[in-house]
Amino acid sequence: MIFCVEDDDAIRDLMIYTLTSTGFMARGLADGTALFAALQTVKPTLILLDIMLPGEDGLSILKRLRSSPATAEVPIIMATARGTEYDKVIGLDMGADDYLVKPFGMLEMVSHIKAVLRRTNPQAEPPVLQIGNLRLNIGEHTITINGRHIQLTLKEYELLRNFMENPGRVFSREQLLAAVWSSDFAGETRTVDVHIGTLRTKLGECGEYIKTVRGVGYRMENCL
Repeated sequence: MIFCVEDDDAIRDLMIYTLTSTGFMARGLADGTALFAALQTVKPTLILLDIMLPGEDGLSILKRLRSSPATAEVPIIMATARGTEYDKVIGLDMGADDYLVKPFGMLEMVSHIKAVLRRTNPQAEPPVLQIGNLRLNIGEHTITINGRHIQLTLKEYELLRNFMENPGRVFSREQLLAAVWSSDFAGETRTVDVHIGTLRTKLGECGEYIKTVRGVGYRMENCL
């Protein structure tokens, strides 16, 4: 179970949707009061904690979590506003395991969560995803086809990882746009089509694994 402590309802809902779509159990909480109430009944696998919260702020909550034997070892990722380097440093010094800078893409969030879980629980996730001749090494952040390395941009990598973690699932352009780009990204779904096109080209013959679902979006075949 992942706890997402975020006071913005729309962002919190998107975080929960993304996490549950990628196989996690997740619960959204609006503030520190709700978090500590939830901790009375559930010990989460990880806490994603916003610094700017109503009432008690995230740094104060972090200090309380680290001082309690029940939550001292729970991995915590802090979410900070852009430009607040002081908060990042203080959070890490106080025991946060990682941080995200707002606004962040949803797959960026998932990537950070999985990276922290790999460090704290090496068995939490297989290090390699493979479909056909295509291999994605999560730990090394590399993609190979029959042993040949493929260079991708960050967005192309996030798109590919999203597909490979969910073979056979159909994603609409809107879902991919929300997951890979920032939740408030003001682009158009054509952006997704362009990136899918370049991704297919770079993957060569393996680009055929990504199928267009007419009128809906895209999916990756779960081929052998």
